[in-house]
Amino acid sequence: MLNKYPLWKNLLVLTAVVLGVIFSLPNIYPPDFAVQVSSENNGESVTTDALDAAVASVEEAGFDYFDPMITPDGNILIRFKTDTEQRQAKSVIQRAMFDAPGEYVVALNAAASTPEWLKDLRAEPMKYGLDLRGGVHFLMEVDTESVVTNRIDSLETDVKRKLREQKIRYKSVDSPRRGVLHVSFRDEDVRSAARSELESQYREFTFSNGDDEFPYLALTITQNAIDEMEDFAISQNLQTIRNRVNELGVAEPLVQRLGRNRIVVDLPGVQDTAEAKRILGKVATLQFRFEAKPDAPRSTTINFDYEGRDATLEKNIILRGDRVVDAQVGFDPDSGLPQVNITLDSEGGNLMHRSTRNNIGRRMGTVFIETKTRDSYEMVDGVEVRKSEPYVVKRVVSLATVQAALPRQFRITGLGAGEARELSLLLRAGALAADMYIVEERTVGASMGQENVDQGAMSVSIGLSLVLLFMLVYYRVFGLAANLGLMINLTLLVAVMSSIGATLTLPGIAGIVLTVGMAVDANVLIFSRIREELKNGLSPQSAINAGFERAFTTILDANLTTLIVAVILYSIGTGPVKGFAITLSIGILTSMFTALMCTRAIVNLMYGGRNIKSLSI
Repeated sequence: MLNKYPLWKNLLVLTAVVLGVIFSLPNIYPPDFAVQVSSENNGESVTTDALDAAVASVEEAGFDYFDPMITPDGNILIRFKTDTEQRQAKSVIQRAMFDAPGEYVVALNAAASTPEWLKDLRAEPMKYGLDLRGGVHFLMEVDTESVVTNRIDSLETDVKRKLREQKIRYKSVDSPRRGVLHVSFRDEDVRSAARSELESQYREFTFSNGDDEFPYLALTITQNAIDEMEDFAISQNLQTIRNRVNELGVAEPLVQRLGRNRIVVDLPGVQDTAEAKRILGKVATLQFRFEAKPDAPRSTTINFDYEGRDATLEKNIILRGDRVVDAQVGFDPDSGLPQVNITLDSEGGNLMHRSTRNNIGRRMGTVFIETKTRDSYEMVDGVEVRKSEPYVVKRVVSLATVQAALPRQFRITGLGAGEARELSLLLRAGALAADMYIVEERTVGASMGQENVDQGAMSVSIGLSLVLLFMLVYYRVFGLAANLGLMINLTLLVAVMSSIGATLTLPGIAGIVLTVGMAVDANVLIFSRIREELKNGLSPQSAINAGFERAFTTILDANLTTLIVAVILYSIGTGPVKGFAITLSIGILTSMFTALMCTRAIVNLMYGGRNIKSLSI
């Protein structure tokens, strides 16, 4: 019988509609404006005393708050009625936490208000972009000066090793000033032999002979080499930050270079700004050094903190964290304690194996270095002003005896569960080529984006209303079917974007408006074809069937070409362009489904299987 769907097709359409409604429902529950307080030490929970101090501070300031709590993740969450109170309360709570014992991260957050039954179904609301809902903006500065310093430090170790391998005796190796390395020798002949050996291997340095009375070889790094190293450091840090953002699960970040040595990071729609600040704000690198021997001169050793006591390690570095290509959390099969499984690149593996095979029985320390920021309050013109200053923390996280020559893969033990997760995340996301710290943090509140939200909603409403009115007037009953299909299309579009964690931006709203027009375009093709078939003398049932069947190829071609363009936009675009491309791509797929399946199912319910003489089209 013409124009009757089998049961499975009707069930498919019904299931898609029901799932679309369920997974789009969380978007009608707006998140609450909240301030989150978490411990700076990952894995530690805040105390009830900290919660009491935070609540007391907002009560004293007279803010209208509600539902203060310690979340299952161990963070404090205090909700507010407006974003203005939220921003003001953050400063008040931040000042209170400065006086409280312990170190805390205070950040703005959007606390979800989704009902529990939807959460149990894993239905989450769609994230909004920085231009709609707000988010976190970081301005990070890269310490390019340290790039040259680190290169000279590594050069010093390499030069010593190469001269020892060639049995060329030197008196001393030191760096009298930035970008320069001096290697002293007993006589000119040894210096000449060393220059011949080193000059061909270090093309980025210029070589010159020092005073003949005290022969030394001066290696000076060229300006071109400095520029290349700084550009490489910025590029690698950009990629590292992008990897860390990916680890955080942010759907549509903006990470780009600003000027000579700064990086801008925008995290739109981020749900846990404290975690983002903790991960992105830390500069973490590793160094592997041997424990110093008891009779080692003090000039060749350096002290680090290790579990509350001093650990004396050698100044010479075996290798750095930039040789780490993978780091995964695991558990010691013997003790069951957390560990980090490290994998090095080929050069790092060779260095580690060469260094450990002759030092079996000695202890090797793993030095964890991170750059943090410290807040302080000063009185400026009678007003208390908060300032942030960077500082470096160096500590030994593992000091273990070398049992055998280590290969490319080995493990770091002696860590807590939180430390192991954080260390593996930072190393897996990539090592930084240069130190970097946050010089500016700004949270974009919802008030700025609310106007964009209102205007975007108005544009969708006006466009949708005009389309619905046109279809109803021009195509009558068939226009009603198209309008129902259009509403289903928008529901499915929102549901899919919510399910995949896509971030809605202002260009994304433009994509939705465009999708509305494209969705009815398919129906216009189908209905126009039905009209033509009726004029050609076909019966109403045959005309309906022919209209849907013969318009399929045209609809497929038109939407496929648009989809190809959307994919290209997504692949080469950045930021808002990707948001537009994602929304457009999803809209194309859902509009094809609703036009070819849902609208036809509705038409079949109206006319299918009936003996009709005319169509209201």
